[in-house]
Amino acid sequence: MTTERLYRTDAIILRRSDFGEADRLLTVFTPDRGKLRLMAKGVRKITSRKAGHVEFFMLTDLLVARGRTWDIISQAEVVETYRSLREDLDKISHAYYLAELVDRFTEEHDPNRPLFELLALTLARLSHVDDPYITLRYFEVHLLGLTGFQPQLHFCVACEEPIQPVEDNFFHFVDGGVLCSTHGQVRPNAEPIPLPVLKVLRFLQTESWEKADKLQLSPTTRQQVETLLLGYITFLLERKLKSVDFLRRLRRES
Repeated sequence: MTTERLYRTDAIILRRSDFGEADRLLTVFTPDRGKLRLMAKGVRKITSRKAGHVEFFMLTDLLVARGRTWDIISQAEVVETYRSLREDLDKISHAYYLAELVDRFTEEHDPNRPLFELLALTLARLSHVDDPYITLRYFEVHLLGLTGFQPQLHFCVACEEPIQPVEDNFFHFVDGGVLCSTHGQVRPNAEPIPLPVLKVLRFLQTESWEKADKLQLSPTTRQQVETLLLGYITFLLERKLKSVDFLRRLRRES
């Protein structure tokens, strides 16, 4: 069986690093080939025609040639620049966060078209919303589902009984979901989950983004939902995200 020498794919640029004197090694996410590491030869030269087409977070159409160590980008043409996103420091910082999440939660050559589409849609939404809160939380919740880490929010992860809408339920990172009052009180490291937080997470998990975008949350609930999701994500990854520290510095300085 022969392997195709050239292939074409859409790609979103997640990460890059300089290589040699003029090249760049790119980490990209594609709809049908998953995450790839590709070499962009000569892209740092002033005369490079590809340079403006392989920037962070751009949706780009790539023609790629097979290589020994890394496949090589032969042609690149921008499909979507998300221009308004990259003109705002706060928005582009959130885009870095999205890219880091996708990078950390995926393996190379593991296709996940729904996640690719979610990322592309979220970058577009992030470009146009004034308050990115719901956009980011919706992405986090659905990223977890699409990568196999969806938290169980409707049944107790210990006894499998339906979770009742009361104030004394718990969330457990290790078990990956909600515990009822009986099991949560005796499970080590189980954290109380306020009822508004549980309702918001369920809503984000089951409803469309258009409906979720209409949510009106109190400052306390906003903070609690963000803290729980970030805590769960950090637990799953077993590391802190670099982009989170940067976002926190931006908030302190704003």
